[in-house]
Amino acid sequence: MDNILSILVFFPAVAGLLGFVVDKGSARAYGITVAAIEFLLSLWLWFSFDMGNAGMQFVELIPLIPDMGISYYLGVDGISLFILIMTTLMTLIGMASMGETKNIKNMIVTLLFLEMTMVGVFVALDAIIFYLFWELSLVPMLYIIGAWGGPLRIYASIKFFLYTFTGSLIMLVGMLFVAYIYHNLTGVWSFAITDWYALVLPVDYQLWLFAAFFVGFAIKVPMFPFHTWIPYAHGQAPTIGSVILAAVLLKMGTYGFVRFSLPMFPDASVMAITPIAVLAIIMVIYTAMIAYAQKDMKQVIAYSSVSHMGIIMLGLFAMNAEGLSGSVFQMLSHGIVSGALFMLVGMIYERRHTKLLSEFGGLAAVMPKFAVIFGVMLMASVGLPLTIGFVGEFLVLLGFYHVSPVITILAGTSIILGAVYMLRVMKLAFFGPLDNEENKKLKDLNGRETWSLIPLVAIVIWLGVYPKPVLEPIDNSVKALLTFMDEKAITVEAKDMIKVAKSTKGGN
Repeated sequence: MDNILSILVFFPAVAGLLGFVVDKGSARAYGITVAAIEFLLSLWLWFSFDMGNAGMQFVELIPLIPDMGISYYLGVDGISLFILIMTTLMTLIGMASMGETKNIKNMIVTLLFLEMTMVGVFVALDAIIFYLFWELSLVPMLYIIGAWGGPLRIYASIKFFLYTFTGSLIMLVGMLFVAYIYHNLTGVWSFAITDWYALVLPVDYQLWLFAAFFVGFAIKVPMFPFHTWIPYAHGQAPTIGSVILAAVLLKMGTYGFVRFSLPMFPDASVMAITPIAVLAIIMVIYTAMIAYAQKDMKQVIAYSSVSHMGIIMLGLFAMNAEGLSGSVFQMLSHGIVSGALFMLVGMIYERRHTKLLSEFGGLAAVMPKFAVIFGVMLMASVGLPLTIGFVGEFLVLLGFYHVSPVITILAGTSIILGAVYMLRVMKLAFFGPLDNEENKKLKDLNGRETWSLIPLVAIVIWLGVYPKPVLEPIDNSVKALLTFMDEKAITVEAKDMIKVAKSTKGGN
């Protein structure tokens, strides 16, 4: 199919525009149908993907402003392919699981426009196109939080916007400077990321540019100490907002490191290993402790999300195939599991209109299906073997062990800490006496909710038992990236670090 990536990007937006004329009563069915078609198109992309090719595929290149080197340039590799599929899947399931919502038609239209921007980020190979989709994604999420959120929704949405927009502007300055350097060296302007990869920059330039891109990506992740917007955003967002935010939007930050920072600034990336590892460990341990102290079930999931993103960041800077492949796989794992957990919290909130753990207890007796599915996702969240959560986390820890056994041991505490705070939630909410009269009247998952969650449960188990179909193409692209970084690195330290990491055995 020609121009499949353009279809994937703009089909949701066109459908969103048509959604304005759809009858209010048919809005949900219309949105689910559009999201299902988009998901099927992304699956076709997977089936047509050459798994043995580590480079960009389905490339589309159309000059837009030739004098400025700005082009409509799209493509996917093994790294972006599965993040794209996860985006379409979680959008579909989020819509299908969504409960009664005011102004449902506006919500559906907003979600379709948000899907366009997210898909655009993961397929853009021109820095300006990437930046446009990156910034445009802020608008629908701002609207979702501000229009459908909780009592502090305005504060949460403004804080989310200001944090991410400020980081984006700093990143834009870095992009413009890279384009300026490219122009000075070649005599032509280009914002094509693949052209930028050819630049061999002095180390001091790399450090400053790495810092500029780091701010934009770190805020989106969010890394400590830029994480303070995330509890408000999750806490005030409606369920669908939290699902998309945790499953997809946070991955835009980690994806940015893979697509820009590592290949463009290999020496600076190696120099940043220790500082970023320290920040990642703080994310893992500090936010896990905060999660344990929460009384609100949704805030536990929100802080646990930050803790798991710390593991992903650690893997990105392991500078070897195990760590990087595990990190990308963990992006998928975190997206599926955290998205499902936020969906489950939203379902219990619709029934009880509270998220306080003190209001629950004994729910397993009246909501057995809910309890079982929550338990599966909980076990995946803490990295139980034979679940999707184990694969990526194991590879990340294996990869970073070659860099620093001490930091790896500290990061490994995430498994223990995660089990502590998640099992606490399970104990308080699902076990013990059923002594609250309101809880005795609760209904278990209905058909719509059950069928929304079953695919996620299947994926959690399938990729936990047999991750090769996903992990192999990821690993191929990751190895190509590491080879490129090794060839491009200037300093002996960087070359030694990347070479040593590449020579280790492991992965899939």
